[in-house]
Amino acid sequence: MTNSPPPGGWTDPTWSAQPSSAPPDPTLVAGQPVPTQPGPANPYAPIDPYAGAQPPPGQPVPGYPPPGYAPAGYPPQYPGYGYPPAPKTNGMAIAALVLALVGFASCITAPVGAILGHVAQKQIRLTGEGGEGMAKAAIIIGWILTALLVLLIIFYVVVIVLAITTGASSDSGY
Repeated sequence: MTNSPPPGGWTDPTWSAQPSSAPPDPTLVAGQPVPTQPGPANPYAPIDPYAGAQPPPGQPVPGYPPPGYAPAGYPPQYPGYGYPPAPKTNGMAIAALVLALVGFASCITAPVGAILGHVAQKQIRLTGEGGEGMAKAAIIIGWILTALLVLLIIFYVVVIVLAITTGASSDSGY
C-alpha cells in the first residue's frame, strides 16, 4: 500500500512512499558487523598488567617491605591532625560554680562558692588545668549574691528597728 504525496508540494519527513521497514540492526555499522570485545567481568575493576607476574628469586614482593624493615608510614615525631586534647577541668571550679548558682535559692552557699572560685583560680594557674571560666563565673555570681544578701539583711534590720521604735513611741502615750 502506497500513499500519495501530501498536497501543496511540501514533504513530510515522517511520510514515506515505501512501506515501513524493520529497524536497523545495531550490530551493523555501515554494513559491517561490530565485533564484540572481551572485557573483565567487573568493568570497574582495576586492570593490573602485572597480575600474574612473579618477582625474580631473591627479590622482595612488591607492595611489602623487605624483611627486617618497619612498614612505611609517618615518623612518630609528627603529631596527628585534629584538635589537641582539652585539659582536665578543675573539680574545685565545678564545685564553686555549683555552690554559687545554688546561692540563688539558699543565699548561704554563694559566699562559699565565691571563695572556692578564688581557690580554684589559684590551682588552675599552678597546674594548668581547665575551668578558668567556671571559676571566674563562680566568683562573680558568688560575690554579687553575697552583696545582695548583705543588703537584704540590712533592709530587714532597718525595718525591724523602725517597727520597734514606732511601736515603742505609740505605747508611751497611754
